[in-house]
Amino acid sequence: MKTSAAKTRARMTRGPFSKAVAGGVTLVLGLSLAACGGGDSSAGGAGEFHVLVYGDSANKVEKQIVDTFNKTSEVKAVLDTVPGADYQQKLQTIINTPQAPDVFFNWGGGSIQPFVKADLLLPVDDLIAKNPGDLGGLKSNFLPSVYDTAKVDGKAYGIPMRGTQPVLLFHNKAVLADAGVQPPKTWNELLDAVRKLKAKGVTPIALGGGDRWPTLMWFEYLYDRIAGPELLQKALSGDKSVWESADSRKALSMLKELVDSGAFGTNYDSVKFTDGGSAALLATGKAGFELMGSWEFSTHQNDNPDFAKKDLGYSSFPTVEGGKGDPAAVVGNTNNFYSVLKRTEHADAIAEFLKLMYSDEFVKAQLAIGNLPTTTNTAPFLDSADNAEYLKYQFDLVDKAPSFQLSWDQAYLQTNATPLLTAVQQFFNGQVDADGFIKAMQALTTS
Repeated sequence: MKTSAAKTRARMTRGPFSKAVAGGVTLVLGLSLAACGGGDSSAGGAGEFHVLVYGDSANKVEKQIVDTFNKTSEVKAVLDTVPGADYQQKLQTIINTPQAPDVFFNWGGGSIQPFVKADLLLPVDDLIAKNPGDLGGLKSNFLPSVYDTAKVDGKAYGIPMRGTQPVLLFHNKAVLADAGVQPPKTWNELLDAVRKLKAKGVTPIALGGGDRWPTLMWFEYLYDRIAGPELLQKALSGDKSVWESADSRKALSMLKELVDSGAFGTNYDSVKFTDGGSAALLATGKAGFELMGSWEFSTHQNDNPDFAKKDLGYSSFPTVEGGKGDPAAVVGNTNNFYSVLKRTEHADAIAEFLKLMYSDEFVKAQLAIGNLPTTTNTAPFLDSADNAEYLKYQFDLVDKAPSFQLSWDQAYLQTNATPLLTAVQQFFNGQVDADGFIKAMQALTTS
């Protein structure tokens, strides 16, 4: 991607919903949207429907797909973009007003649950039933582990519309070779690698703890390896007791052991990924590993091209002996999604528009900007793509994953993001113990 991957990650994947914005800000954003769209939204636009998207470099593809659709459709799609920093506030402000879009960008999971509960969204199943043919096979055109992320109460409310971002364990090949270390396949091998890297005077694992969400990745994977995806699923359904289960306490004990071993050094809360700090530690040989989303690869291509070409390696998260989780499972950000408002007057046209989200044109356009689509027709295009080996590794990883756990701060209702990330940071730096972390997680809301 042309933009830095750190910025892309913040724009495309995280961004918890903010609290209600002040009236003045709402007015300014409302004027911005009107200027972008060039007309009324779903409430009043005859012969058109509006598609609201997160404003960033990927809009190049969204504009291309809209233009393709409009060449043959009598009902026209209008692309409205809102700057990334303002997107979620804007969506919250207009979602239940006459200015609401017909189709809007989201993260699936907890980001759309409130809208489903408020009966604002049209289940994709309804579109499938009304539009047989190509759309009738919609689900079969996407990797199941990704498609299912936008399900609420068993129904799908979103269509994948960008690229997947699994979390991988990246490493510096030269640093590992110097320490006699291989990418760890098991947790014990990881602990052994930590000891060997420390002996070489290297910080074993770079961590942007100042951002907090990189720390969360360690919880997500270790909990999944030990307890399987069911623990989080039960927690999200309202079963708070899972956080004090034996599996939960085992995960916390193993995390504490890793922190206490010096795996992350001592200054990790002063380091950030978003300003390039943790990635620089890996690239300059000051750290051996970094657990990070797949955008780490493009971060180094942009900022450390020589390192990316020669010494950047990657592998999946280690297995845990006796764990209930499938070692092929992954965590991260499955994709971004398009959801459809139930009030739209153009459901049939929108159904045709959504077919383009798994077209060959869509796949090639996304790959050209560094996104990895989760459509089942992506594989044939990977050989000719830039960084084909890396893209194929990612695609196979997600394709074979029995589950793809959405990042906890996206899976939960967005009002939980701050207390969740605070608990994660405080446990890592010793401000709270296991009981304190468990109590914080049990205080999160699920409805």
